[in-house]
Amino acid sequence: MATTRASNRFHGLLAATAMGVYLLLLVGATTALTDATAACAAWPACGDGLSLPTSTDGWIALGHRLAAVFVGLLSVATLVSAWLSDSSRRVKAAVTVAAVLYPVQAGMGALVATTGTTQLLSTVHLVVGMGIFGGLLVALAWTLEEATGDPTDRPAEQPSMDEPLADDGERPPIPTDPVARAKATAWAYFRLMKPRLMWLLCLVASAAMALAGTVSSGLTPQVMVATLGGGVLSIGASGTFNHVLERDIDRRMQRTSDRPLAVDLVPVRNAIAFGIALTVISVGLFASVNWLAAVLGLVAIAFYSVVYTLILKPNTVQNTVIGGAAGALPALIGWVAVTGNVGLGGFVLASVIFMWTPAHFYNLALAYKDDYARGGFPMMPVVRGETETRKHIIWWLGATLITAAGLAVMDALGVVYVVTSLLLGGVFLYFVVRLHYEQDDTAAFRAFHASNAYLGMLLLAIVVDTLAV
Repeated sequence: MATTRASNRFHGLLAATAMGVYLLLLVGATTALTDATAACAAWPACGDGLSLPTSTDGWIALGHRLAAVFVGLLSVATLVSAWLSDSSRRVKAAVTVAAVLYPVQAGMGALVATTGTTQLLSTVHLVVGMGIFGGLLVALAWTLEEATGDPTDRPAEQPSMDEPLADDGERPPIPTDPVARAKATAWAYFRLMKPRLMWLLCLVASAAMALAGTVSSGLTPQVMVATLGGGVLSIGASGTFNHVLERDIDRRMQRTSDRPLAVDLVPVRNAIAFGIALTVISVGLFASVNWLAAVLGLVAIAFYSVVYTLILKPNTVQNTVIGGAAGALPALIGWVAVTGNVGLGGFVLASVIFMWTPAHFYNLALAYKDDYARGGFPMMPVVRGETETRKHIIWWLGATLITAAGLAVMDALGVVYVVTSLLLGGVFLYFVVRLHYEQDDTAAFRAFHASNAYLGMLLLAIVVDTLAV
């Protein structure tokens, strides 16, 4: 029992140190953007090196340095705790490397403050900080795997889509009353469009447009309406084709057995025609903005409907990782709609969505592991086990946070984005760590909802910060 409590304390200390380093990454980016280093160019304080700041920028710089001292103490405590624990050599090595790099990072910060900064030094400073943060999260994933994982948790063989799957034959009843049937049919067509995906993906496109509007004059009400309208319909088209292509498998999975095509409420030919109509209108709306947006919209529909549904999802354990490109495309479409080209800001935001997707979806895959196995899908928990999946969630979460920190260097993003990234990122990490201990469906759903809250609030923070510019 004492060993378990000590292990829990070490995990908590490791997670706290990682998020402390992440705070410094975010504040460091803000410091650079607000010229705070120039307002406090001495060391360790301002003025003659011992004076207090006289401006907001100066206080930001000094606050960054004080936070660095505190996080440095956490880093030392984590290093000592790691070597006193029974953690593996790889965990101790990762924590040690992070601790050794920390004073190097602090030294570069002092150099920036006292001698000014160059693009190269700022880049190296940021990359080293990301390396420290990444090393700590890797160590956290490893030590949680060692403490809570099951070494025998690995299926003997992968599911095959060629094997016959049992169909329980149960179907939800279809209304016979004409009015009730009409209502059920209208609702069925709406469900074909997968409306649950719409709010988040439209928020992705909105954040991209808002961000692009800070570097281009192309953000107009007409562009916003056409882009979001095209986005809603493209999601609807992709969802409809997904329903068509997976209708037989949907009947065999508890989670999807009541879908419109699975219960024969909507004829297949009608669903195909509906999907084609949505595609045509969607691409037309995108084309009214510019042709590059239209091309990307068509690629998004084809990628989700064909590449992900037919090729990736039934054939590779990396389906969720590669399939994350489908969710990332709305960021590029939103950026392109405003600027007419694929810029760095749109690409980085798309990268955040891409990294976030496995950290988000693997939680759902854990909760529905048995259902995915029945459907023959080689999802990570089905093929490599729950222990491996939980470890990968932390790794992908770390990649998400690092990429989000890279986005913070944009001039348009400030304190709202920084606070949201830190607080919601910490909440996301907390529930993922709890998932390692609790290992049940409830914990998986908590982590899943935390991932939704993180991305949704992050995107809203982008909109708020850009509107304040």
